[in-house]
Formats: sequence, C-alpha cells, structure tokens
Amino acid sequence: MPPQPLRLFIAVELTAEVKQGLARLQDELKRQLPPKVVRWTNPDGIHLTLKFLGDTPADKVAAVSQAMAQAAASFELFSFTVAGFGCFPNPRKANVLWAGVPEVPKTLAGLQRAVDLRLHTLGYAKESRPFSPHLTLGRVNKTISAAAQQKLAEVIAKTQVGQLGAVPVHEVILFQSDLRPTGSVYTALARASLAGSETQEARP
Repeated sequence: MPPQPLRLFIAVELTAEVKQGLARLQDELKRQLPPKVVRWTNPDGIHLTLKFLGDTPADKVAAVSQAMAQAAASFELFSFTVAGFGCFPNPRKANVLWAGVPEVPKTLAGLQRAVDLRLHTLGYAKESRPFSPHLTLGRVNKTISAAAQQKLAEVIAKTQVGQLGAVPVHEVILFQSDLRPTGSVYTALARASLAGSETQEARP
C-alpha cells in the first residue's frame, strides 16, 4: 500500500505580536456574532500563504524544498504590515473572514511569483488568480440562518481594523497540514532563507 500523500503549502510565519493582534480581533468579532456562525482559525496556526500545493507524495518533498530555496535566494530581506479587515467574496455572502496586507511590497509579490514559477516546473499548476495576501481569521459555516447571515454582514460592514503589526521576512517555510477533528496541525518540513540571511539552503 503506497504511503499517504502529504498536504503541503508554502508560507511566511507571523510574529507573536501579529498573532496576538489577530486573536484580539477574533475575540471582538466573537462577542458580536451569534455562536457557531464562524469556524475560527487558531491564531497560532495563521500564516501568510504563498503557494498551496495540496496532496503531495512524500518522496517529492526534497524537490519542493529545493525549488522553494531557489526562489527565496533571489530576494533580499523585507517586511510587510498587517492591517484592515474584510471577507471573501462579499459581506452579504461571506465565506472567509480575513485580516489584510494593505500595502503589498514588491518583494512580497515577486517572491510569490518566483515560488509559483519554481513549483510549476515540478508539475504544480500556476496560480490563475491575482495574488491577494491575506490572513484567514475564520470560515463561515454554510448552514447559518438568514438572520445570522444578515448580522454577519452588519458586523463586517462596521468593523474597522488598524495596524496589527509588522512582519519581518527572512525565510519561507514548507508546511505540512494535518487535518484533525480538533483543527489543523501544522509541521514545518523545510525552511529556505532569503538572501542576506545566515544560509540560503533549504533545511529541516
């Protein structure tokens, strides 16, 4: 029996300050919404995703790590600011709540494109949608009532979020996502440093 594939994605880790800010924002939204309207993401597991790979054979991890390292090595250290709040696709039909990156650094956009292109050489499909960096706070349950949906739209419309902090980026990380009944568990399989960091090789 072949081994189970690994559910993988490439992302940037957040600072403790930003995660604490996201947790406070979630708590404020929870106080305003009825129970069970949103399935909230554990703040400790929130990342800025650059590329979702999905199910990947375990023997492909080394090649993915190397491609990630090659992409990361082409970019200098940079930072981005987390601020703002919104949803996909719109407040009346929201299914994802997020905190945003209102000013996307050119380096961040370039890093995402480089990762996408490097992974395309390994057979992964290129991203068809424009890069829209965001941090997922929670996903709206599909079975909520019309009244709950209306309340959610009102809360989204009135919620204003300032800066939650800055995130210095010195590496990108290949994560494994393990879906469990209590929520997803994330394990870092490899790290790849940007130019100017101590090392530019993918490492466990």
